[in-house]
Amino acid sequence: MDAATLLHDWLTTSGLRPSTQAEYQREITSFITWCAEQTPPTDPLTARPADIAAWSHDRYLSPYLGGQPFNGPDALAHLAQHYPEQARSHDRRITALTMYYKAATDRRVITLPPNLTALRSGVTRPAGAKNRLDRDERGLLFYVIGTWGPHRSKHWQRDQLAVWLLLEGLRPAEVIRLDTRHLYPQPDGCWEVRAPDDYEALGPKHVLEPLTGAALRAYQAVRPEPRDPAVHTLLLNDRREPLQSRWPNKLVGEMVATEPLLATREPPVTADTIAHTGFWDTPAG
Repeated sequence: MDAATLLHDWLTTSGLRPSTQAEYQREITSFITWCAEQTPPTDPLTARPADIAAWSHDRYLSPYLGGQPFNGPDALAHLAQHYPEQARSHDRRITALTMYYKAATDRRVITLPPNLTALRSGVTRPAGAKNRLDRDERGLLFYVIGTWGPHRSKHWQRDQLAVWLLLEGLRPAEVIRLDTRHLYPQPDGCWEVRAPDDYEALGPKHVLEPLTGAALRAYQAVRPEPRDPAVHTLLLNDRREPLQSRWPNKLVGEMVATEPLLATREPPVTADTIAHTGFWDTPAG
């Protein structure tokens, strides 16, 4: 099955809204066309993240990057800071390609999809956007968290824990600042946590739901020792250092891209959306 046939087969059987199908048809056709124009041509089905970054730069982002190439977090940070609308559009294109490669994997056209996490800007939602998931959306989020395993991420236990913590009501900045010294196991098996604020003052106490407590124990079993022994941050990156502030939104974008109804939600699902939703209450919207 070639790239264009896969695109047609996927969209016509996806159940996506017609407007979303039209958007994805346009964006992915743009990528397939760009691949054919390269010398030598690039196979869209075996394209690397570097190819997708080059397409994004050539077709969309070049006017907004001040002459710099789209080759890393600095370019993404520039885009998110100065051109947030373009950053959101870029993230939607990355979501479209993520779902396209998931369809290719599900149909066994390819063995392993490219990891596009590093291509997301992680820009926050626009002001005034709907800031809670409804009941059905929250149920789908639970499914996405549960199916986010080692085939998705090297640090899947950390990733699952981060999103469960968002559902506890911790804000994204609190999740990445959570400190191992402020995790308090309780006699009944539950956990209490307190996240420090920007000034290292402790915030309110959160009594974790059993699902979050189980995720915390799973991550503690595999958590690496920090590079700096003086660092007590709970969630660590590949370098065994604290995570950057944009990481929660990048993670959430990558996770919800695996579920069409969440991936195509407008406004997009962000870390802040999840933090406003909660576990078991009935969101009003």
